[in-house]
Amino acid sequence: MTTIDNRIRDEFDRNLGLVLELSHMINANPELAFQEYRTSTAIIEILQRHGFAVDRAVADLPTAFVASTGSGDLVFGLCAEMDALPDIGHGCGHNAIAAAAVGAALALAPVADELGLTVKVFGTPAEEKGTGKEIMIQRGVFAGTHAAMMVHPSLKDVVTPQLRACRTWRITYTGRGAHASRPWSARNAADATVIAQTAIGLLRQQLRDGVLVHHIVREAGSAVNVIADHSVMECMIRCDTLDEVDEVWDRVRLCFEAGAVASGTVMEAADLPSVYREFRHDADLAYIFQARAEALGRTFPRNTDRRFGSSDMGNVSHVMPALHPMLSFGLPPENGNHTLAFATAAGGADGDRFVRDGGLAMSLTIAEAAKSDRVRTRLIGGPSDLPADSAER
Repeated sequence: MTTIDNRIRDEFDRNLGLVLELSHMINANPELAFQEYRTSTAIIEILQRHGFAVDRAVADLPTAFVASTGSGDLVFGLCAEMDALPDIGHGCGHNAIAAAAVGAALALAPVADELGLTVKVFGTPAEEKGTGKEIMIQRGVFAGTHAAMMVHPSLKDVVTPQLRACRTWRITYTGRGAHASRPWSARNAADATVIAQTAIGLLRQQLRDGVLVHHIVREAGSAVNVIADHSVMECMIRCDTLDEVDEVWDRVRLCFEAGAVASGTVMEAADLPSVYREFRHDADLAYIFQARAEALGRTFPRNTDRRFGSSDMGNVSHVMPALHPMLSFGLPPENGNHTLAFATAAGGADGDRFVRDGGLAMSLTIAEAAKSDRVRTRLIGGPSDLPADSAER
């Protein structure tokens, strides 16, 4: 390692206790999308104490922020995700993601000017629902940033996971209620949801391999002796590209319409503000990160299954070079992401190892990118001027 690398490692180790304490606190106090007030405040306080300048409530989002240090011409972003899942808490490990980003930023701060870096920590709310990063992109928060990265926990180590595109819709059925003992004049909105789900199940055999249609019933009546006059479903479609998502929706929508036709109800479908774009990994950053992570004891088997879920970090990758590696927890397959067991692990020894390996590997990756004339020139010369105020609410 170079002298700078050793200084980064020493600084990272010096702050590791503080960073792990942050991870544990966030894990123990999960907050839902756009409500990450305590989490955001805790991260900001640490960064401010270490000399970072902080802009709060960016993009008109109360919990979003940008913390900056250094004055170099290469502007590199670290994304700190903050929100948790309903009932599960940090079942995707966002507490460890945020802590790793903070640890990497603190390690880089003392050498940022020497490396010609400006380091930014983006506090990004609502990754699980609401695509906070997309809102921040559209409102100009990422403008002037040349590259960005984060690291995510999973059950295996993968440098360039396939993170897929998806959208979500809300479907509402309106019918006519009645007493269940005299149902013949009713139009049962709950029946519409059953018919729609059956139609989607039959449609699946006609869909391409890998196309996923997720749906839940949010409302479908409140009493067994009342015919429901109102029901609500949500549907998410996940594909390799956003264009394919839209193509599949054209067919899935017909399944929801079938529910209305068969039950005699009226259907309305509305887009929800959750648009996740497929991820485009930067090859140079991936190569550097893998070498740094392997030096810390991580292994990246070849030919492993690389297909994962979706992330609004993919949206960032469409406007600048970006990377989103996965580092593993030592859990069995049934205890993967979006489970209570994964949330528990994220606040324990697995999460701590992730914070150390992920945070240190990210800091060393960014330093190496800054030291490489070729990579540095390419990153600075890439797209960085993003729209200043063209939000899609």
